Amino acid sequence: EALPAGRSSAKATRCPVSLPSVTRIGPRVGAAVGSASAGLWELQGNAMVMAQYIRLTPDVQSKWGAVWNRVPCYLRDWEMQVHFKIHGQGKKNLNGDGFAIWYTKDRMQQGPVFGSKDNFLGLGVFVDTYPNEEKQQERVFPYISAMVNNGSLTYDHDRDGRPTELGGCTAMVRNLNHDTFLVIRYVKRRLTVLIDIDGKQEWRDCIDVPGVRLPRGYYFGTSSVTGDLSDNHDIISLKLYQLTVERTPEEERRDKEVYLPVVDNLKLPGSKLRGGQGPMSGLALFLIVFFSLVAIVFAIVIGVIVYNKWQEQSRKHFY
Repeated sequence: EALPAGRSSAKATRCPVSLPSVTRIGPRVGAAVGSASAGLWELQGNAMVMAQYIRLTPDVQSKWGAVWNRVPCYLRDWEMQVHFKIHGQGKKNLNGDGFAIWYTKDRMQQGPVFGSKDNFLGLGVFVDTYPNEEKQQERVFPYISAMVNNGSLTYDHDRDGRPTELGGCTAMVRNLNHDTFLVIRYVKRRLTVLIDIDGKQEWRDCIDVPGVRLPRGYYFGTSSVTGDLSDNHDIISLKLYQLTVERTPEEERRDKEVYLPVVDNLKLPGSKLRGGQGPMSGLALFLIVFFSLVAIVFAIVIGVIVYNKWQEQSRKHFY
């Protein structure tokens, strides 16, 4: 399934057999979803297979739905293209709540973050259509943002995820008469999100974050939830491409396998997420241990000196 002219923006090749380069959600795939046969995608909650799309939630209060891939992705460089539609009867700021696209270690787990679990391991890209924070600080909704989590962070729903977001942009995506697309690209540890929502078949930059380290073997999925306000959240297609990227020997050494999602040189307020192979880099850990040992040795030496002086004074008093 080739992209329309002007929509392709990266060199793509077929993925391994375990995860086809183009997986379209629709009647052909949807018929096997949730059945005993080997379908690539699995529905959850109130998600429904329609004629040309999967509806994560209907325009009804207090619904949630998700669709998850059954096969983990082991690609190093990839691009996920999402064709979606958000529409409903609610007027501006009287609709909600949006949907999320996931690349996470765990799948099929219901939770408070757009219908999926909090404190996740991996990447979440959120299309948020309702402002929960009273003072928006010049932010216009709908708003797209991204978050990388090593399991230690909590998504702040009341503040629309501001404390942990890596970046974002305003995207007027509701009740449009033309197609709307979103692309998540992960190349050489650089995360970019682009949108095509103006009906011009042109990509527009939304998020660009270097130094993002995502482990392989995680699952792709998308989820949505409605509360007191609602919308139809429809996923027309999800297309995953393996990107062919050349690396220098230095880049190969730098891009070695990681086991926890992290972002280099980033310290989010109140979080434990920082660059390195985990929550703390090896150098920082070494320095902490080294200076701790020095402090202990110093304390022991001082203690011995004080004890010897005390003994000497005790002997003088005795005699």
